[in-house]
Amino acid sequence: MKKIGMSLLIAAVGGAVAIGGYKLFENKQIENMTFEEKQKVYFANNSEIESMLSSTGNPDFTEAAASVIPGVVNINVTMKARNSRSGGGGSPFDMFEEFFGMPQQRRQAQPREARASGSGVLISPDGYIVTNNHVVENADKITVELTDKRTFEAKVIGRDADFDMALLKISADKLPFVRFGNSDNVRVGEWVLAVGYPLGLQSTVTAGIVSAKGREIGILGEQGQGSPYGYGQPQEPIVRTAVESFIQTDAVINKGNSGGALVNARGELVGINTAIMSPTGAYAGYGYSVPVSLVSKIVNDFKKFGTVQRGYVGIQYRPINEATREEFGISDLHGLYVAEVVKDGGAAVAGIKKGDVLTKVEDQTIYSSSDLQERVARLNPGDKLKLTYKRDGKERDVTVTLKAQEAKKSAADEETNASATEIFNKLGASFTPASDAQKKKFGVNSGVVITQVHRGGMFEYFGVEKGLVVTHVNGKPVNNVDDVESALGSTKRNIVRITGVSESGTVEFNFPIQY
Repeated sequence: MKKIGMSLLIAAVGGAVAIGGYKLFENKQIENMTFEEKQKVYFANNSEIESMLSSTGNPDFTEAAASVIPGVVNINVTMKARNSRSGGGGSPFDMFEEFFGMPQQRRQAQPREARASGSGVLISPDGYIVTNNHVVENADKITVELTDKRTFEAKVIGRDADFDMALLKISADKLPFVRFGNSDNVRVGEWVLAVGYPLGLQSTVTAGIVSAKGREIGILGEQGQGSPYGYGQPQEPIVRTAVESFIQTDAVINKGNSGGALVNARGELVGINTAIMSPTGAYAGYGYSVPVSLVSKIVNDFKKFGTVQRGYVGIQYRPINEATREEFGISDLHGLYVAEVVKDGGAAVAGIKKGDVLTKVEDQTIYSSSDLQERVARLNPGDKLKLTYKRDGKERDVTVTLKAQEAKKSAADEETNASATEIFNKLGASFTPASDAQKKKFGVNSGVVITQVHRGGMFEYFGVEKGLVVTHVNGKPVNNVDDVESALGSTKRNIVRITGVSESGTVEFNFPIQY
């Protein structure tokens, strides 16, 4: 009898150990998944949610709205006074800042403190939130309010002005989130909902249709480079770093909707609401959203690398329109005129030359620059892309291997207040866990790698560069961004102590944080 009891005890202990080991392995696997993979696992384990997201039919959006509203959050930011801009607003897009999170106070005499708000979308149950870069780029403090009225401070995991995207993280779990859809399948005329926090209101849902796709409106990073449409004076060759391929909708979008969700009738995320076109600054019929096919690539890069991994074709181009056809004697109606080829870039290696006309990307006709931009933006350095170009009246197909380019530093992360999360944002950097190979190389047991240094942050001010492996913060070992934030909580006398290691050896920094 004792032997039987002992056998049962051993079996029970063994089973518990096996289950525990499996759980540890499972958690590790989940942590390394992309957001899409995590969502698939979650929905596979929650079949009742899948049925809830089944097609609701048109025009009844009650189930879609009910499933999405809990996953769209209100983002409130506090920022220090900054100098007002000079000059008047001559562009129809000047309201971009004011209507999506940047308050009018910035254009007036310096206020002591400015506040603004926008929206964000939860994309995982462990607190990752996607929003627009312009909502948080000048924030000293970021607060996220859920629909159940809980509030959290958020830290910036990564952000990029060229895509106007940012990824935030709050310390919470088992949160509702919005499931990714497929923006490639979105059709013009399809019903969509915009969900966000406009005009200081609580969660608000509006409905409309997709009125166009692949829109390029010249609102991101095009200042000083001539008209994006080719009107007026001949254009200079455009070096495209900003990426615009918006979904256009007539669902009502106003100030505060920026960073909110554009979803289809099944409650699936198809875009992040980003901008409006309006002569008055209020809704006038046209709203623009970054397609989720691009958003998913960006946020996964932010989580894994801290910055967007971009591959470049290596050309400067001019859209083909009446002006370029007349100037260069081009007969083509569509495509992109190659104005310059970057030496040793992917296009040059593939044989593309100045004066060629790009006509297709992956066998799809190029009607506008956004057709090429978005396709390239989804890829990484080293990926291959099929391009078709015309030279001397003949079309040729080539495969271009995309090459990396130094990531652009984003706008200022300036002064903050005293919390660990605010200090984290004040440092002005993005981190990713150091690999085992990197730890072995430098002989350390812990570390996070600086993947991006933001302009205006403490790291830039003190000359801390990308690639440094930070091993300790305030004397505590760090292995991920949560460790960094936790260690910042022990900051004393407003001094943050950073220990790192690089090719030149161990370095230490003491940063004075001003509140």
